Amino acid sequence: MDHARFADRVAREVIDVRRGPAALDAITREGFWAVVASFEGDVTAVRFGQVSRTAPGASTPRDAVAWRPLDRHWCTSLDRAAYVGAVREVRERIAAGTVYQVNVCRVLSHELGDGADLDGLDILLRQGNPAPHAARIRCEAAGLDVVSASPELFLARRGDTVVTRPIKGTAATADQMLPKDHAENVMIVDLMRNDLSGVCEPGTVSVDELCAVEEHPGLVHLVSTVSGRLRDDVAWGEVFAAAYPPGSVSGAPKSSALTAIRDLETRPRGPYCGAIGWVDADAREADLAVGIRTFWAEHDEAGRRWLRFGTGAGITWHSDPEGEWAETELKAARLIGLAAGTVTP
Repeated sequence: MDHARFADRVAREVIDVRRGPAALDAITREGFWAVVASFEGDVTAVRFGQVSRTAPGASTPRDAVAWRPLDRHWCTSLDRAAYVGAVREVRERIAAGTVYQVNVCRVLSHELGDGADLDGLDILLRQGNPAPHAARIRCEAAGLDVVSASPELFLARRGDTVVTRPIKGTAATADQMLPKDHAENVMIVDLMRNDLSGVCEPGTVSVDELCAVEEHPGLVHLVSTVSGRLRDDVAWGEVFAAAYPPGSVSGAPKSSALTAIRDLETRPRGPYCGAIGWVDADAREADLAVGIRTFWAEHDEAGRRWLRFGTGAGITWHSDPEGEWAETELKAARLIGLAAGTVTP
């Protein structure tokens, strides 16, 4: 039952599970690893012994249990009033000069019944919300049960080259983008340039694309591309120390943004806004997505099983609090609708 599926490969036969610093050390040395890192920095890596390449979109299993729509009784870690209040607080901190931008998020939860199988949800999402960094990682020993339809690349590695493609700016159509969306994107691009400069050869970090419009199911994003040449023998621990958590889902300056997030959000984000993907240490290749548009299952202290899904928005001085709440609704609408059966693939 344990397996990992990505855009163009499927992995089976778990042979090792590592967590924390040991995971970052292991994915640097050898083997093919599925990786899930929480926003808070807890890294879990699962090594698979069998990996096969597939055509994009062709790696969904035929024997998965069909997904049964949820009844839409979702709860949220921040309700509308609390979220709007958090946006106002961020604007006050911006006015005081302590931060420039903060990504404020909330986590939606729905209790899962017996027999709910996220493989079925994975199939539904690949049909109804195809994404360039779609992933399904399931490993009981590692406590991972994750389905992602992420459109955002956190880090891709090919040999010595590393690339990140931060998303900042979301609207229903391109003509609805605001000046605030472009300003946000440029701000985060500058942050990512600085992050990569810590692990790349001097002078090699460049902005290859700035504020390109990308269409995705139900919305459009502004996406930029930043690349660089890694220093010789740089380890994944160094890369994570320099670039984690992803700038597009934290804020700028990152340290001040993380303080605001700890103050204002009421529960850990978990895999949401973390990193989800794969690392092939032997080939010196990797694709790690930002863990947005992501569902995961977990048990609470009472043993009940829950499905979680995160949504958020980047807050700047020009943000309208009610408008930012509406953006979190827009980002969640299609995927929550697919899980609830109110949106058809």
